[in-house]
Amino acid sequence: MTNTVFNQTVQPTPIPVHELLPWIVFGGLLLLLALYFVGAEQGATSLIPGMYVHEFVHDGRHLLGFPCH
Repeated sequence: MTNTVFNQTVQPTPIPVHELLPWIVFGGLLLLLALYFVGAEQGATSLIPGMYVHEFVHDGRHLLGFPCH
């Protein structure tokens, strides 16, 4: 029986920044939208009528330090 050793080196492929930028912008917009719903979706600035969104994000609102009562 012989021992065969493969000496393969794997080089990581760099990802250009111009390919990542649209995903970073998209993620930032999603985070801003989530922050709006957690922090300001109630009362006069409400986009969705009723208290459904407020009740859904109520614990997250307290966790992030937003007053709601």
